[in-house]
Amino acid sequence: MLKNFSRKDFTATNVLITITVLMYIIQINITNGGLLFGLNLYFLVYGFWWQPLSTIFAHGGIAHLGMNMFVLWQFGNLIERFIGAKKFVALYLITGLLTSILSFAYIYYLDHNVNLVGASGAICALLGFVAYYDKAQRGGIITWILLISVAPLIIGLPIAWYSHFIGLGIGFLYAIITKR
Repeated sequence: MLKNFSRKDFTATNVLITITVLMYIIQINITNGGLLFGLNLYFLVYGFWWQPLSTIFAHGGIAHLGMNMFVLWQFGNLIERFIGAKKFVALYLITGLLTSILSFAYIYYLDHNVNLVGASGAICALLGFVAYYDKAQRGGIITWILLISVAPLIIGLPIAWYSHFIGLGIGFLYAIITKR
């Protein structure tokens, strides 16, 4: 069966997707897994230091996971081909961590009971990175992030819209800082 796979199937993007899916399976099979791996008050009160990272891999449901992994697969593989696997993983994890921490700092002052989960902040950071380098796509990327942030709110879905915008900004800044 493995002989049907080629080396190109084992991209860093696909490895991140696999880890995220496995993490979701673990999360839903552990009592309070969403609270354990999401980013919430336990981070501050009980010292759950792993939450800023694990929140990127935790998700609020199978549809949430599926949407995020599709977008990660679509854009992650393109970005990875452009900058290489190591730089892509660094981009994803560093900007994802920063987006998680800044999103938590933002929402913590508004609502102490929030539980942040999902890869969309890190994915929006990837798009911010692309927006820096590809000025022709910048307007479309911003429009897309506005759409994925506002449309779910209009229909009543509880999403962390602010993480999308924070991620966009973090990704853009990351591109500026790491530009050579």
